[in-house]
Amino acid sequence: MSIPPEKLLADFLTPKEAAAELRVCEQTLHRWRRLDEGPPITKLGRRTLYRRSSLQTWLRTQERRAHSEGGAQ
Repeated sequence: MSIPPEKLLADFLTPKEAAAELRVCEQTLHRWRRLDEGPPITKLGRRTLYRRSSLQTWLRTQERRAHSEGGAQ
């Protein structure tokens, strides 16, 4: 039993789609990849794809407490 390609890749986003989800430009994603700072990628031939669940996990790791001088947030 084979899985149709549209189902197999249903959890993956193109860089354009991933950038839209993260509300950044594609160039930002490219820079993050180059600096090894961004979300994990999957290479499929020459295509770069982002797994939606990996974007969510990566985004959670970016959460930080705000540091303010007065202690108020």
